[in-house]
Amino acid sequence: MSETAPSPPTHLPARRLDAARHLLQPRHLRGSFALQRQPSMRNAMLAGAQAAVTVAIALPLAYLSPWPHLIGYASLGALVALFGRFSPERRRNGIVFICAVCQTLAVLVMSTAVWAGLPESGQLVLLALSCGVFFFVAVTAQVGPPGALIFVFAVGASMHDVGSFQVVLERTAAVAVVATLAWAICAATEALRHHPTAERPLPVDPVPPVADRFVAALRISAGAGLAVFACHAIGAPHPAWAAMGAHAVMQGAHLHINMHRALQRMTGTVLGALIAWAVLSQAPSLWVVVAALVLLQFLTEVIIGSNYGLGQILVTPMALLMTHLAAPHIAGAEMAPERVLDTVLGASIGMVVAVLLSSLEDRHRLARHVLAT
Repeated sequence: MSETAPSPPTHLPARRLDAARHLLQPRHLRGSFALQRQPSMRNAMLAGAQAAVTVAIALPLAYLSPWPHLIGYASLGALVALFGRFSPERRRNGIVFICAVCQTLAVLVMSTAVWAGLPESGQLVLLALSCGVFFFVAVTAQVGPPGALIFVFAVGASMHDVGSFQVVLERTAAVAVVATLAWAICAATEALRHHPTAERPLPVDPVPPVADRFVAALRISAGAGLAVFACHAIGAPHPAWAAMGAHAVMQGAHLHINMHRALQRMTGTVLGALIAWAVLSQAPSLWVVVAALVLLQFLTEVIIGSNYGLGQILVTPMALLMTHLAAPHIAGAEMAPERVLDTVLGASIGMVVAVLLSSLEDRHRLARHVLAT
């Protein structure tokens, strides 16, 4: 008589303490460093090339224009070329447009708040709320990778002093103009993209019910809020990086993905910060920085689909170089250790909040995942 397969246990340990124990298992931690196959290397390379070409055109023009101080905001506009790489045929242009609007609004709203005299604590609250709001929009619109983090980066970059409303308009215009250029480049090269078909589908995350999206957005805002105020309490100068660390961890659909993202972001940031420190400590010229951004923009998209941590090794120096462009006199090599501190703090808080605010189904799903692996 043949043996029947054992039935799965009817009761799975699903306390928060059990979830933490599952997440800290060595075999699960090792999974954070596994490589996976790219969904479409062609589309990854195309998105990287589109963003790199936008940077190569827009940044020199911004520097040579009457408004060279806006070059950092011009670089923010170029990032919208990264979105929609897996979208169905004839949908990508609309997605890039939505992302261009979100990126522009991110700069406009925070810059206006700073100009209007919103106190620092209010700015931190607005930063945390933006994490949840942009997460909700990104999931609803199915913009795909890199997700809402790009918009949060723009919000954080706009938390510098604003002397007049003209500065608000200049920043917003710089982002909008370059984002439009990115949209045009994406539209002109759309024929080069591999479109998903029934025989060869590309990953598209399902849109959860509105209630689930709303709850997830609240969790992300709560985690980002704790991270930015903890960052502020210890005197760290870049709370937006802590918010991004928490956001990156908590936007995963499952707890084990959250943990992988936490470890990958922390490890990648440490290594990437070393690269940024080595570059910035040499006091590079603007043209060297622009060339580095073009190269990093392309290479990041080539490798980040294989492992998020590997991508972070290049994302980190790219973000720091963009920050340096925006404020070259106050943002130098000393940013590298600050980036590590803020990211580790934010990612750690994000992981703790993800477990504490997890639902019973989240923890049951984690337990089933552990049993299956």
